[in-house]
Amino acid sequence: MTEKLTMRDNATFRWIALLLLALAMFCSYIFMDILSPIKDLMQTHRGWDSTAFGTMQGAETFLNVFVFFLIFAGIILDKMGVRFTAVLSGVVMLIGGLIKYFAISESFMGSGLETWFTNHLNYIPGFDELGVSPFYRGMPASAKLAAIGFMIFGCGTEMAGITVSRGIVKWFKGRETALAMGSEMALARLGVATCMIFSPYFARLGGSVNVSRSVAFGVVLLCIALIMFVVYFFMDRKLDAQTGEAEETDDPFKVSDIGKILSSMGFWLVALLCVLYYSAIFPFQKYAVNMLQCNLTLNEPQAGSFWAGDTVTIVQYLIMLVVAVGSFSSNFAKKKSLKVGLMALAVVALAVYCVMGYKRGTAETIFAVFPLLAVAITPILGNYVDHKGKAASMLMIGSLLLILCHLTFAFILPGFKGNAVGGAVVAYLTILVLGASFSLVPAALWPSVPKLVDEKIIGSAYALIFWIQNIGLWLFPLLIGKVLDKTNPNVTNPVDFNYTWPLVMLACLGIAALVIGIILKAVDGKKHLGLEEPNIH
Repeated sequence: MTEKLTMRDNATFRWIALLLLALAMFCSYIFMDILSPIKDLMQTHRGWDSTAFGTMQGAETFLNVFVFFLIFAGIILDKMGVRFTAVLSGVVMLIGGLIKYFAISESFMGSGLETWFTNHLNYIPGFDELGVSPFYRGMPASAKLAAIGFMIFGCGTEMAGITVSRGIVKWFKGRETALAMGSEMALARLGVATCMIFSPYFARLGGSVNVSRSVAFGVVLLCIALIMFVVYFFMDRKLDAQTGEAEETDDPFKVSDIGKILSSMGFWLVALLCVLYYSAIFPFQKYAVNMLQCNLTLNEPQAGSFWAGDTVTIVQYLIMLVVAVGSFSSNFAKKKSLKVGLMALAVVALAVYCVMGYKRGTAETIFAVFPLLAVAITPILGNYVDHKGKAASMLMIGSLLLILCHLTFAFILPGFKGNAVGGAVVAYLTILVLGASFSLVPAALWPSVPKLVDEKIIGSAYALIFWIQNIGLWLFPLLIGKVLDKTNPNVTNPVDFNYTWPLVMLACLGIAALVIGIILKAVDGKKHLGLEEPNIH
């Protein structure tokens, strides 16, 4: 009697499930950085200096870190299952997004609520003494309320992150797990490029600046993310009906499970590598556009020309999609001629995209290339880890590239100030390499976690790693803002900052990540954790 095949055994259904999860994360990534490309506008139109901007951005992870929400999210995931937690995370993200939108909208300005926030939340007992308060005296009222909304959104998006990771393990275990995780992150990170292109577009739409339009665009996408999770809910429920598996775990969660996770040396090394690596990337994204504005010579196009209009934004985004789809699809093409053709199309489209970004003379369209090389190589790396292994070695290579890129931004790029073409070329190459280094993490690190802990507590293990990671994601946007203000004491023009010291700080994180990577490889060799082994035997 042959074993009954399920949706999980059908590649089409597996990848549809992955697509639903990836599209939801794509939307959340856009909202996560929705204000990053308009930092200069937030300073000129809402009075947010670098400290206020960094404090608000760091608030995204405040509840996850200091109220331990991520730990509770892991427990909820292990007890309630993937589909319930996915829909819950979508609802929480949307609530936080709506609060942030109201904080930045014209309706909040001049309201009684603005007065209340101006006069309150200037001192938080306990948190102020520890120096970790998400607010401070003199912080703009709009930034305070936006921080509250971003905290709630952060709870939802990090819950979604661990849920998606668990969902992929559920649908792909024993199959192409690393390829699936890499592909999910490649698509999700297209959200970064989408955000960089469209956030300034909506903020300046029609020739007038309104920063709340950018956030409204993000809120609409959070509605779409929730829809994706709801569709996944029904698909996942049907899978469980076919397999006879219960959504809730048969062996209920116990506090001692956390002890099992924390007693693993491999877990701690992976967690430390994660926090160092991500802290050098995500906080940087929030300042990258402003950093480029300060270091590049950007020639503004003539008013009324094609390059200064709204149409070019749509055209450039479509070309970006050609790059992404062409390079990503080439990984799955069976015929060599088709594979080469798709990659050639992607390379030509990327060159056209870069020229258009230069012609437009905007930093955000230059930085938008960040995820494009990652989209191309993440499936390659994931497929390699699935069949050949070497995950720990890849993480070391990623750390080296990270160090190189941040030091290039700090010391080489400023030397091209005044040379528009040279500066753009250096910026494009460095940003592409940085994106490539970032792709090593989802392809190599996340699929390694199931090798370190029991399947029953994977959700809690991911939650603990995300919690440790969130400490860095809370701290470093705040630190970058403070270092920026301290090292530029008399700078009032938002495009005149010197970013050398914040970038050196981020390069130091890369050095620490490299050291941890070396130790991880040594421990793997001694204890045979299986990190260098393939996922598919």
